[in-house]
Amino acid sequence: MRDVALRAGVSQRTVSNVVNHAPYVSVQTRERVEKAMAELGFRPNAAARSLRLGRSDIVALVVPELDSPYFSALAAQLSVAAEEHGWTLLVEQSHGDPERERRLLDGVRAQMVDGVFFSPWGLGPEDLRGRRDHAPLVLLGEHVDTSVADHVIIDNELAARDATAHLVSVGRRRIAAVGTRCPVAREAARLRRGGWARALAEAGVPHDPALEVPVTSLHRDAGAAAVRRLLDDGVSFDALFCFTDELALGALHVLLSEGVRVPQDVALVGFDDIEDGRYATPTLTTVSPDLSAIAREAAGRLALRLRSLRDSARLHDEEEPAHQGVIVPHQLVVRSSSGPG
Repeated sequence: MRDVALRAGVSQRTVSNVVNHAPYVSVQTRERVEKAMAELGFRPNAAARSLRLGRSDIVALVVPELDSPYFSALAAQLSVAAEEHGWTLLVEQSHGDPERERRLLDGVRAQMVDGVFFSPWGLGPEDLRGRRDHAPLVLLGEHVDTSVADHVIIDNELAARDATAHLVSVGRRRIAAVGTRCPVAREAARLRRGGWARALAEAGVPHDPALEVPVTSLHRDAGAAAVRRLLDDGVSFDALFCFTDELALGALHVLLSEGVRVPQDVALVGFDDIEDGRYATPTLTTVSPDLSAIAREAAGRLALRLRSLRDSARLHDEEEPAHQGVIVPHQLVVRSSSGPG
């Protein structure tokens, strides 16, 4: 740092301000210091810097599945949001296993991670309340207990209601819900089933338990197996509301292979707006969560929590702000799979 200061003609303090992205360094001085750093091959010692400042500028994202199109798209958006805050994003997958989720959360401080974005499948509010590591946490997904942590979600029940009401509006009455009683993402399945049932009740459509179709996972093969069961059991249906796009794409494959026309014979709606659905034949009607807004709101909540932590450490009597739940908008994207037929 001394060599950089000599080369740039500034003080070591000014070099430190540039390294730490202090806002009060002039553009000209910053450019001169950065040029000297580049010429001398200077790289700050990240470990020493994190020990001195009490932070690493590393945040973690824990999601159930990295090979899920939804979670990979969410990770991409959070990476952008993290970069805007000057953070490096570390990504871990939990497979929805409660023990792995607990282990990942309890090891945050040991990995010099400042805070965590966490989408839990295995742990509930009580588990999170009892965690040993108290690094700032922002929840993503369906658990809505804001006494535990800040929480960024879409309104899953309302989104499912909108999807089902759309199918009713195009004349469908035998609307199967594909994704109920799922052993993973149980809270999402519960809320989406609630929205489906609510829309049917509002339309005066009688509830038929045969149209609740459980799945073993949220992937294409589970959607294909679910629709195969409906067909084999002779259950009458004229529409499918699938709780993920992957389930819907698996269902679409079986329908088309069996000569069932989509949307003429069976209308189809998914959830998540993954890229594959936009290029399927027919293109997939779906609920589209605003992933950019989810990432932006989550990063904002974590930044607020980290600032509060630093302020309370400095002032001792600074009160921690209350946890908040942020509901991000969604929209129903109507495509060819739910046309009037």
